[in-house]
Amino acid sequence: MTSVSVPYEHPSVSADYSRLLDRALRVFMHVDFKTHERDVLDYSVVLLVETDAKMETVRLHDGSHGQNELHRYTRSTGKQAAEIVHDGTLGEGMRAAIEEIEHGYQAMIESWRKL
Repeated sequence: MTSVSVPYEHPSVSADYSRLLDRALRVFMHVDFKTHERDVLDYSVVLLVETDAKMETVRLHDGSHGQNELHRYTRSTGKQAAEIVHDGTLGEGMRAAIEEIEHGYQAMIESWRKL
């Protein structure tokens, strides 16, 4: 019997989760990403706040154009133009965005409320 070697294909994996950051202020972070092997192919990290029983987006970090981008939101005009915020890989940018939101969400929300 002859054995045939078939290369193992590493599938792409998608995942998402939401996390409550501040119960009193009703602040959430939603993370959505797609990987292939160990590489992040695309991601979004969204800072959300609940106001008047409605979820509002405050910040959006994403890699949808192959770069680590940040979209700020304002209450009056909504989503602003993208800024490139991290020169590393998409995986590095995603991890940096998560950490930035976890440690700086209060100031981000205050800025959003003023505009």
